[in-house]
Amino acid sequence: MSKLQNKTLFSMSSVMFLLMFVISLAGLASFRDFSIRAATEHTRTTAEMIRVALTESMLNGTMDTRHSLLERIAGVEGLDEARVVRGDAVKEQFGEGIAMETQADRLDYQVMITGEALYTLVGGYLNPRFRATIPYIASSKGDVNCLNCHQVKEGTVLGVVTLSASIAHMRTAGIITVIVLVSVVALFSIISLLYLRRILQPLALTAQEVEHAVKLANSGDFSVRIQPHTNDEIGAIAKHFNTLSTGITNKLTEIRHNVACLVQTQPLETTDLLTDTANTVSGLVKVSQFKQAIEEDETSEEVFQRISEVLQAEFQFNTFSIYEIDSNRKQIRSVCVDGIAQAPIQWCSPDIGDKCTACRVVRTGHYIDGRENTLICRSFSHDAQSQGYKYLCLPVIQSGGVGSVIQIVLKPEEEASAERARPLVESYLREAAPVLQAKRLMASLRESTLNDAMTGLRNRRFLEEYAETLVNQCKRRRTAMTLMMLDLDYFKTVNDTYGHDIGDAILIDLAAIFMANVRESDLVIRYGGEEFLIILLDTDAEAGVSVADKIRAAVENHQFKAGSTLLTKTISIGLADYPNDGQAFWQALKFADVSLYAAKENGRNQVVRFSQELWVSKEKY
Repeated sequence: MSKLQNKTLFSMSSVMFLLMFVISLAGLASFRDFSIRAATEHTRTTAEMIRVALTESMLNGTMDTRHSLLERIAGVEGLDEARVVRGDAVKEQFGEGIAMETQADRLDYQVMITGEALYTLVGGYLNPRFRATIPYIASSKGDVNCLNCHQVKEGTVLGVVTLSASIAHMRTAGIITVIVLVSVVALFSIISLLYLRRILQPLALTAQEVEHAVKLANSGDFSVRIQPHTNDEIGAIAKHFNTLSTGITNKLTEIRHNVACLVQTQPLETTDLLTDTANTVSGLVKVSQFKQAIEEDETSEEVFQRISEVLQAEFQFNTFSIYEIDSNRKQIRSVCVDGIAQAPIQWCSPDIGDKCTACRVVRTGHYIDGRENTLICRSFSHDAQSQGYKYLCLPVIQSGGVGSVIQIVLKPEEEASAERARPLVESYLREAAPVLQAKRLMASLRESTLNDAMTGLRNRRFLEEYAETLVNQCKRRRTAMTLMMLDLDYFKTVNDTYGHDIGDAILIDLAAIFMANVRESDLVIRYGGEEFLIILLDTDAEAGVSVADKIRAAVENHQFKAGSTLLTKTISIGLADYPNDGQAFWQALKFADVSLYAAKENGRNQVVRFSQELWVSKEKY
C-alpha cells in the first residue's frame, strides 16, 4: 500500500473512531440527562401526591394512619425510599411523629434551612440513585390554609419529603442503546473504509508509478511508462504523463543528435539523457562565449592563452603543449607548455622545432591518438613515455593546412575523460581556427606595412609607431641608445649610370652589410631612398662611433656588382646619443641627421658624432 493510501485510510479511520467516541459520549450523556429529567418529574409528582394525601389525612382526622400511606408509596416500583421529615416548628407543636418521619440526614436539614428543593444523584457510579428532597412550606394562600392548623409564620418550612429512585435500569438501557448505535456506525465505517480503499487503490498505484518515473527522469531516464488502471481522471493522468515522457525523450534525442552534429561526433549512448544533453549544450554555449572573447583579442598569442586557460579550467588538463606552425620556414614554434607561455619544447623531441614535418599531425593533417600506441608518433618524448604518459594531438586547420597543434599529455587515469572531452575540445579549436587565421593575416599585413619590401628592413612607419616604445625602454633600463643616420655617397650617379635595377641591388647588399655588423637586438631601418637609420639599443655615442666606423669600413671594402662591373662605394654616417645629446627622441634623430650632413660636407666616407657646434641654426627639429 502506498503512503498516500495509508495516510488517507488512517485519516478516515481516525475520523470514524472519533465519530464513534463522540456518539458514545453524546448517547450516554443524553440518556443520563433523560434519566435525571424523568426521575425528577417522577419524584416531584410523587412528592406532590404525598403532600396532598397528608393534607387530606390532616383535614379528615386520619393522620394516625399516614404510616400505611408512606409504606405503600415506598413500595411503588421505581422508588427505593419515601420519607417525611418534620420540621422543628411541627415537632414543637405536634411532637416527633412516627418513625418514618424522624429519619433525617444532612441533605434534609439543608433543604429545611434553605427552603429550596434538592435533586441530585447519590450512591456512586456503580449503584446510582436519584434523590429528591422537597420542602413543605406553610402558606395561607390557596385552597388549604396551613396556618389554620400550624402555629407558624408565613413561609416556614414545616418539613421535607425525601424520595430516592434507582436509575440503574435506565443506565443499562442507555448503554445497550449506545452499544447498538456505535456498532452500526462501526459497521458503516468498515464498509466505507473498504470502499474507499478500493477507490484509492488505482490512485495509489498511479502515484507510486509516477514517483518512480520522476525519480528516473531526474537521472535523465525518460523510458518508464505508467500503466493506466482506470478510465477516469486517474487513467487520464497516466496517459498524459506517458505522452509527456515520450515527447521529452524524442525532443532530447533530437537535440542530442543535433548537438552531436555540431561537435562532429557520434551521440553517446547513455541513460542520463537530460544531464548529458544539458552538459553538451552548456559546453556549446561556453564555446560560443569563447569565440566572442577571442574575436576581440588583439593578437594570436592572446587566443592561444585563452585556449590554454580552457584546457586547464574546463577540462582539467594540466600537461599539454600548444605549437604554432611556420609553413614558410617549415618550423614549429612552442607557444605554451603546461600553461606557461613561450616555454621550451618539453613533451616532444626538440628536433620538431627546425623540421615541422617531424610532427605527425603536421604531416597528416588529422588528429593523432597515442593512447593505445605511443609509438605512432616518433617525436613524442621518450622520457614521457617511460613515465607512462600518453598523448592526444589535435590539429588546428587554417587555410587548408595545419596552422597550430594542441598536444594533450595524459596520465593513465585521464584517458577516459580525454576521450569524452575530445569532441568539445575540437569544437573550441574549430572556432579558434578562423580567428587565429585572421589574427595571423592581420599580423602579416601589419608586418608588411612596417617593413621595406625591397630590403626587408623596417621602414619609416615602423619608427613612427615604435619610437615611444623605444624611449620608454631606455627610461625603464636607464640606458642610452645611439641613432645613426647613414647615406651612400654618390648613389645618384649609380642610378644614372647603371640604372635603377643596379641601384636597387646595391641597396639590398648594403642592407645585408648593415645587418651583419649589428646585433640582433639593434634596429636597421630604411629611412628613405639611399638613407638608412640604425638604432643601437643600450649603447652610448662613444660605443656607437666604433660600430659606425666598422660599418663604414665594411662598405668601403665591399665590391658591389653592376652587371659585369665591380663597384666600390663609400658611406657617410652621422650619429647622436639619446638622451645625452637630445632630451627627446626626434631631437636626437635630428641631431644625427645634422651630423650626417656635416660628414657629407667634410668630404664623405666618414663618421661624425654630434656636437653642439654643429647646431648653429637653432632651428626647430
